[in-house]
Amino acid sequence: MQNKPLHTLKNIGETVASRLHEIGITNLVELKHLGSVEAYKRLVEQSPGRRLPVCYYLYSLEGAIQDKHWNEFSEQEKLTMRLAAGLTK
Repeated sequence: MQNKPLHTLKNIGETVASRLHEIGITNLVELKHLGSVEAYKRLVEQSPGRRLPVCYYLYSLEGAIQDKHWNEFSEQEKLTMRLAAGLTK
């Protein structure tokens, strides 16, 4: 089922699901459509002054899309995600 609620996805707990709801993402289809990098950027914009750990947000969002634990991504994949999100490291 593609239209899964966020809190049922791998890596997405209630806090991240709630923050995604705040930016208009309510299910897997919407998250896939926007993509993990854009969703991460919008979460950062929504939370000025807060540091959002990439492992709990960027990697977790991509992991939710791929149904993969965020820590299973290779260092190269993580670097590619960070650079796509405009992060230097």
